[in-house]
Amino acid sequence: MERRQYETKQDLKDGKKPLLSKRLLASLPIRENIYTIPNILTLSRLIAAPIIGYLTVHDQHVAALALFIYAGATDLVDGWIARKWNLQTVVGTVIDPMADKTLMTVLTVSLAMKGALPIPLAVLILGRDVLLSLAAIYYRYISLPPPKTLTRYWDFSLPSAQVHPTGISKVNTALQLGLIGWTMATMAIGGDLGWWGPEGALGAMWYLVGTTTVWSGASYIYTKDAVEILTSRKSK
Repeated sequence: MERRQYETKQDLKDGKKPLLSKRLLASLPIRENIYTIPNILTLSRLIAAPIIGYLTVHDQHVAALALFIYAGATDLVDGWIARKWNLQTVVGTVIDPMADKTLMTVLTVSLAMKGALPIPLAVLILGRDVLLSLAAIYYRYISLPPPKTLTRYWDFSLPSAQVHPTGISKVNTALQLGLIGWTMATMAIGGDLGWWGPEGALGAMWYLVGTTTVWSGASYIYTKDAVEILTSRKSK
């Protein structure tokens, strides 16, 4: 954000002191451009989540699966574009996992309602995401430079904290999305899936995802650099 250090050019010529000190200028939040292609793709994935859930609950499984594939494709493409053209933003590190978790939450509830996902596994997935969401709200609040107003809190062009996904968290997200996609594909195909169904490979996948869900949630507690407070970094 641009700030005027002097009232006029004449003030500068007259040797007057700047209106804002260098220290104060350094402490002011810097806005970033959040309207990038990767962020727009991520936002589209966020919007698609409830639509996929609606289609799933109303037995439109082929359409739900197609839109789910689109969401997965944007998840791959947005990160590649951001890295390729240096379009990474702090808000992107927040809304990207938010979009993934929203999609996961909506589909976990939808598939559990249809009896396609075990209730204990659904509770485990949702419980982890609720705890991480509460932690994100807390870190956003404590890291936001004053004044801490509701408007500034939801202004994501004011970066204050950055989330660094842990290694196991990335693996867990991939496994969860794989399980959801697998389950949706079985519902779209229908019929007896034999070894690929709940009595075989799909059932084993439930236990694997349950294990990585607990592990990844704990990793944010014991991993030192999982959350970085940007305001603290600036002050050093």
